[in-house]
Amino acid sequence: MPIGTLYLFPVTLGESPLTNVIPQFNIDFIKSINFFIAEDAKMARRFLKACQYPDISKAEIFELNHHTKNQDVSSFLQPLLNGNNLGLLSDAGCPGIADPGADIVKLAHQKQIKVVPLIGPSSILLTAMASGFNGQNFSFNGYLPIEKSNRIKRIKELEQLVYRNNQSQFFIETPYRNNHLLEDLLLNLNGETLLCLGSNLTMGSEKITAKTVADWKKNQLPDLNKIPIVFGIYK
Repeated sequence: MPIGTLYLFPVTLGESPLTNVIPQFNIDFIKSINFFIAEDAKMARRFLKACQYPDISKAEIFELNHHTKNQDVSSFLQPLLNGNNLGLLSDAGCPGIADPGADIVKLAHQKQIKVVPLIGPSSILLTAMASGFNGQNFSFNGYLPIEKSNRIKRIKELEQLVYRNNQSQFFIETPYRNNHLLEDLLLNLNGETLLCLGSNLTMGSEKITAKTVADWKKNQLPDLNKIPIVFGIYK
């Protein structure tokens, strides 16, 4: 029996019009797939509904998140081994990027299953594109430490990498802690270091601003609470 293919379907980053950010090919092709892996089944069904999936009740969705038991992960690939295609969805953006889906992709490669990434929005890449920072040498660092002293230490380490390696540094934070991170960045980065904030990417309220720390301090700071933000620093 031929083995199915694992397709990586990007998802909208927020309440933006579907066809503005997701290719029509993706929207049409996803309707042919019956098995999915997603962080949250409810959010996956919402995306499938937006794609006008013909019968959501027939879509079998396996949840992959911090509640998933390790022994269950391998079983999620069984539809592929049975000859069915399978779609991997993130809660937002591209599967495998700041997303637990990378574990499934790694396992698929180990089992010699074909993996096909599809085109779609990535808040990280969109912010990097629009920042004016070094796009030849950059790093995405995920979430910074929660504990304040460790977070400040990490901020200073990333700034050193900027100047030592000429490398742009990008990272994210849980939305309700954005304001605390912004405060720590402005208090601990050099005044001439550039700081970029990319918020609400692909949505009507999208805003991407890059300026020096000193310039950020000259004006009233934006309220970033509960807003999806990508942070970046460079020289």
